[in-house]
This record gives sequence, C-alpha cells and structure tokens, in this order.
Amino acid sequence: MTKLIAALLIVGAIWGSWELFLYWEKVKNEEETRQKQDAAAMVMGDQLPGLPFELQESLQTAQKRGAAGLEAWLKVNAANVEDPRRAWIELDYCVAVARENPAEARRVFATVKERLTSSSPVWARMKQLEPTYQ
Repeated sequence: MTKLIAALLIVGAIWGSWELFLYWEKVKNEEETRQKQDAAAMVMGDQLPGLPFELQESLQTAQKRGAAGLEAWLKVNAANVEDPRRAWIELDYCVAVARENPAEARRVFATVKERLTSSSPVWARMKQLEPTYQ
C-alpha cells in the first residue's frame, strides 16, 4: 500500500511539474506577443496628424540644422501645428537641445507633459523620455 501511495505521489509531482511548465510557457509566449505588438504599435512621428502640408519641407530643413533649427522653426510655426504632431516635434527638440541646455529641455518637456493625455499617440514616447527630463 505504501508503494502505491509513493508511486501516486511521484506521478502527481511529475504531472504537477508538467502543468506548471506548460503554464509558464504560455505566460512567456503571451509576454513576447505583447512586446511584439507594442513594438508594432510604435508611432512614427512623420505619420502623426497636425502638421499642415506646406510646413513639412521647412520642418525637414529645420531638423537637419539640429537644435537651433528646431527652436527657430518652433518659434515661427508652433501656433500652426496641432497635437499630436506638435508634441512629437517638441520632444525631438528636447532631445536635440538636452546636451547644450538641459534647463530648456526640461522646460519644454514639462509643457508637453502638461498638454498630453494618456490617450495621445505620443504618450508612450513621453513616458519613455520622462526619467531623463524629470
């Protein structure tokens, strides 16, 4: 009788371990799938709405000039650009100016953070940059 109980305990332990392993694999696969979906859902700044077509070329020129070009472009054209594209451009400016003028980068980041809501397509990028500019 004790041998039968011991055999049942061993079979039960093996079966329980196998079920635990299958559950762990399922959770791991779900996590990998979610990460792939998040990566696929990453937004490209050029695809966001809010930038009038006639300003596209001048923005590209300003981006090539770096932080100074973006700053000048934003001073002139920011009122004509709507979120979420405006927020994306301002975050680009934050990244570009961070080495030269960290206080300016934090100031611009704070204004963007105030404006954005969690439903914005730029929210993920803002959250990614947040530790740098807080």
